[in-house]
Amino acid sequence: MLCMLPLSSYGSTSATGASQKGYTATKYPIVLVHGLFGFDTLAGIDYFYGIPQALSKSGAKVYVAQISATNSTELRGEQLLAQVQNVLAITGAEKVNLIGHSHGGPTARYVASVSPELVASVTSIGGVNKGSRIADIARGTIPEGSIPESVAVKLAEGLVSLINLLSGGGDLPQDPLASLAALTTQGSLQFNQKYPEGVPVTECGEGDYVAANGVYYYSWTGTRNFTNALDPTDAAMVVLGLAFDEPNDGLVGQCSTHLGKVIRNDYKMNHLDEINGLLGVTHLFETAPTTLYRQHANRLQLQGL
Repeated sequence: MLCMLPLSSYGSTSATGASQKGYTATKYPIVLVHGLFGFDTLAGIDYFYGIPQALSKSGAKVYVAQISATNSTELRGEQLLAQVQNVLAITGAEKVNLIGHSHGGPTARYVASVSPELVASVTSIGGVNKGSRIADIARGTIPEGSIPESVAVKLAEGLVSLINLLSGGGDLPQDPLASLAALTTQGSLQFNQKYPEGVPVTECGEGDYVAANGVYYYSWTGTRNFTNALDPTDAAMVVLGLAFDEPNDGLVGQCSTHLGKVIRNDYKMNHLDEINGLLGVTHLFETAPTTLYRQHANRLQLQGL
């Protein structure tokens, strides 16, 4: 049985009361799902920086899942499923709206595929829906069973241990190699064969807006690597972006992020900006990430979700 860790929750703080429908007040609770090496809150800093608060202040009920920072999509998905069931028990709601970033995209898709009766919508933000060139290179250049692989695993485990120490997720199982395999093109395509809902059948098209399982699917992403000189993480995004032969956010190619209805695929954001970056330092001439999440909550509201 999976260990059920407490969710971070954010209720409505509207001055007019929770009973009055606000701009972001969706019918079903929103559950935010983090990606690789993710966390809910790390040393007091949210992974989705300022986003839960931006959503909840005008009516949304928001929960932030805490699942393994590194592991297979299926195992992370089972952890998320348990937390979704917990949200439904707490709120009395029939379904949830899942919003996943990076590896959180396919993780949310897993839950919607195996338990569609519990999920109203899945939104993938910078999601690795058809693999990442970075994962392909890492897996291809580090031979299985080699000393370099062992060193890389130890480094990843050390990072995860630090994340767990600071975020409270120490009881969760971690497997860096399983997560890397899941994020390769081959691993993603194998996953898609089992859980195809919302995935485009063409290389860079859109998937089913409403899949056969009744779940609504959405996606959006950025395609810039360098976005703000004050953000020290941009340098890494620029270097990683050189691995791609298509527009990308530094970790995921533009077409790989497509799922269901593509809201937009060219925001001036890199992979970290999509979750409001390093303490909210993002592109000066692009819509704030918090605004995009608020707009999407309103989109879900208008759709009756």
